[in-house]
Amino acid sequence: MNEDVVSAGSVGRDAVSGGAVRAGGMSLGTYGGLAKEVLGRDARLGEVRLVAVDGRAGSGKTTFAGRLARALRHAGADVAELHTDDFLDGWAELTAWRPRLEQWVFAPFRVGEDAKYRRYDWVAERMREEWEPLRRPDVLVVEGVGSAGAEDLTLAVYVHAPEALRLERGLIRDGEALRPQWERWMAEEDRFFGDGTALRNVDVHVDGAPEEEHDPQNEYFILAGG
Repeated sequence: MNEDVVSAGSVGRDAVSGGAVRAGGMSLGTYGGLAKEVLGRDARLGEVRLVAVDGRAGSGKTTFAGRLARALRHAGADVAELHTDDFLDGWAELTAWRPRLEQWVFAPFRVGEDAKYRRYDWVAERMREEWEPLRRPDVLVVEGVGSAGAEDLTLAVYVHAPEALRLERGLIRDGEALRPQWERWMAEEDRFFGDGTALRNVDVHVDGAPEEEHDPQNEYFILAGG
């Protein structure tokens, strides 16, 4: 994909794929293999293994995160999933989620405590009043733009997809009326990811819009260099 620089990750391909390299240098990975890689690494957020699924809006992050979480549960792990969209201030700032997740979730987990958090209500355009409890899991999967910049990561994934497709997916989900917000958000992403530093912690770069035949529930494509 050409929207971001793909730098070499630190996960060996044989650990997450069948080793077969496809056209364009891609290789086929499995969610089961990636789950095994996560569980084989040390926990760094206290006793919690923190996994980030990063990428631009509309790239396929949520789908990837959900499938990885399922594979982790199949491997016997207790898994929690959080989405940075639930910790934003609407469309205002890409990384507004960071202080909230740090205070409400990361900090308690770091010292072995359970957490609680509030979600942003996108309809009411404010944080909800109610607090939701979150028991300390074996693995916490955090999906969202900029999530690979979190501290104490066990593993980070970045999902790539072409700009036109990402916008199309977003407008199908949110409606044409939100095109201005989507275009502003995508411009902010260009600035955020532009120099590649936001990707320095990424272990695996994956294709969020593969055209080759595969089993999408269990397999994904690792991009060349990732």
